[in-house]
Amino acid sequence: MLKFFSFFLLLFSFAHADAEVEIFAAFMDSKDNIVNASGDVVVVYQDYHLSAKSAIYNRTSGDLELFDNIRATKGQEYQLLGDYAKLNIAKKEKSFKPFFMLEKKSQVWLSADDGLIQDKDLDIKSGSMSGCNPNNPLWTMEFKSSDYNSDSKWLNLYNTVVYIYDIPVLYTPYIGFSLDNTRRTGLLIPAFGLSNKEGFYYEQPFYIAEQNWWDLELKPQVRMNRGYGGYATYRFKDSAISEGELRGGYFKENDDYFLANDLANKTHYGFNLKYQNSDVLNQWFNMKLEGQSGLYTDINSMNDVDYINLSNNNTINNTTTTQVLSRINMFYNTDNNYFGTYFKYYQDLTKQSNENTPQILPTLQYHNYLNTLLDGHLLYSVDMHSSNIYREINEKVVQTDVNIPVTLQTSVLDEYLNLSYKTNLYAQHSAFSGAEKIVTNNQYNDGYVARNYNQISASTELTKAYEEYTHVVSFGTNYSFAGGEIRDGFYDYNKEFCSDLLNSTDSRCAFYRISQMQDVLKFDFSQYLYDSVGKQIIYHRLAQAIVYEEFGTKTGELENELNYLITDGLNYYNNMFYNYDATSFSKLTNGVSYSANKVTASLSHLYKDTFLHSKDGYTPYASYLTGRASYAYDTHYSYHMDYAYDIETSLKKKAEIGFIYKKRCWDFGIRYVENNRPVLSRVGFDNNSVFDRYIFFTIALKPLMSSGRGSSEFALNLPNTF
Repeated sequence: MLKFFSFFLLLFSFAHADAEVEIFAAFMDSKDNIVNASGDVVVVYQDYHLSAKSAIYNRTSGDLELFDNIRATKGQEYQLLGDYAKLNIAKKEKSFKPFFMLEKKSQVWLSADDGLIQDKDLDIKSGSMSGCNPNNPLWTMEFKSSDYNSDSKWLNLYNTVVYIYDIPVLYTPYIGFSLDNTRRTGLLIPAFGLSNKEGFYYEQPFYIAEQNWWDLELKPQVRMNRGYGGYATYRFKDSAISEGELRGGYFKENDDYFLANDLANKTHYGFNLKYQNSDVLNQWFNMKLEGQSGLYTDINSMNDVDYINLSNNNTINNTTTTQVLSRINMFYNTDNNYFGTYFKYYQDLTKQSNENTPQILPTLQYHNYLNTLLDGHLLYSVDMHSSNIYREINEKVVQTDVNIPVTLQTSVLDEYLNLSYKTNLYAQHSAFSGAEKIVTNNQYNDGYVARNYNQISASTELTKAYEEYTHVVSFGTNYSFAGGEIRDGFYDYNKEFCSDLLNSTDSRCAFYRISQMQDVLKFDFSQYLYDSVGKQIIYHRLAQAIVYEEFGTKTGELENELNYLITDGLNYYNNMFYNYDATSFSKLTNGVSYSANKVTASLSHLYKDTFLHSKDGYTPYASYLTGRASYAYDTHYSYHMDYAYDIETSLKKKAEIGFIYKKRCWDFGIRYVENNRPVLSRVGFDNNSVFDRYIFFTIALKPLMSSGRGSSEFALNLPNTF
């Protein structure tokens, strides 16, 4: 009865502190203002649960002291351990000696001689923290002091030394990070490296996220021997159906580097804007349309390709190109009709000026979806689009196309044979404006062409099921032949000239987008082989065309395509086009891939020949070899390699080999990389590239970092004589 009465008085005293506290113990007694509890003591206070061997409560001071094997859990978030704890409910203070805290979600722990919790804030004197096993951690951070807020989950460490095992590797006067994935303002993981050409490289990203619908990432950088600059990325989600990203950058070269490398520009700058909205008409114009509307924007501008090369330290991840495309697409779509408008702007980075580059500003399109008549035997659709092809100098044109395909189809012989007749009614009109700087003898008169093109098709498909496989075979043939045609103006004047492929680079032929009609007979054979569970084992297609010309027939290119799943992990793909006139392949693609038993590997080769002999006798062709492989030795070690080689130019485009070692709380990796990146010099783009050799060291202290985007990577650029 005395034990129960003492417990009641203790509970009553705590209730006067505006915070109900419950204490459970096997034994409890009270003398004067001191309450002693022992034998598996449990204290419940708000969302804290504490346990200890014994406890003493002082009614006068409001102090609650816990002794021996203390455990404290706050909800599901973190756990505190110690041999001694002192809690003052009135002051909302809690102290632990020694102090050990485990944040359960991130598995990060902190250990110190003592720690003081005041409401939501935790102050810790000198101690250590890590995300590894506390018994033998692979890495630790030893600090002189620290503080942590349980609401924001933000931890600050002061005068910190990072240890790998017992080896000190880094000192910093301050470091702060979050123990959860909440977006917040602060410094991100820096990137740094060393180059024999550019000197020491350092980039320190800064992340601003003051509201949940936008964020801003600033990435200033310095390359000691080259120059300085920075990039910024602003991301936003302005509604539930729309989002965008604006990115810009600027870099200024040092005088010595600019002159030594004969660069075209002393400064490099540009911007990128991306935006998409999946219901733009209803949202922006307050319309009540039932159909679907959308807006997609991808606008890019830069003064040269080094704007891309300098965007980060790892240039092998950059996609460089000699032409930059900006697009704005907008559409409205219903079950029966489609309306679209598209803007395209091309920037050729090989040119100092793009005033003569054709731009499409804009294209307007209307499409009426497939309609049927005669119980599904007659099908037709309508497509119209008009393009304003504009450039600052020389001729411009507005070209309008109308295409109406009409198909009559049926099946005979108990649906074993499918027959169809299709005719395409097509017309194009061009209206020119402006004038060429060079006199062209009226080669750009307005004009039109109207024609129809016909096709007769027959096909069949047979399926045969076996015990373990299913075989599907299809045969098809179609005969295409020209119908009537009328021409006027531009299309009549340039018909013969622009039909010759050798004149395809002439300026006027850029506007002549009419293919020559030919009578063609095509044969198509395809087959599929499936196993008992429906997995495709073999896909094979063979196609041959015969072209009927004015002075005889011409055999078109033979196409053969094969995809063969040899085993569950081994796959072979082949696609080839054989040209009878050249007695050679015009295109040949081969690829083999393997994925099984911890190994993934692929090897592919592309060969393409245009057979267009130039005046100097050179025949342009492409021959490109790529290969990659990876091997996971066990759960910790994995290795990889990557290779790309341009056979036609005898140029190694990329080579990489490396490994990564992964543990629960840290990753370490080394990569050796060779990369060929283009640059724009004062003499142009041809044969102007920089061949870089790098050694990348990657370290990730998990969960604070990851092996991907959040890891710290050191890049060592090697001399080309390495």
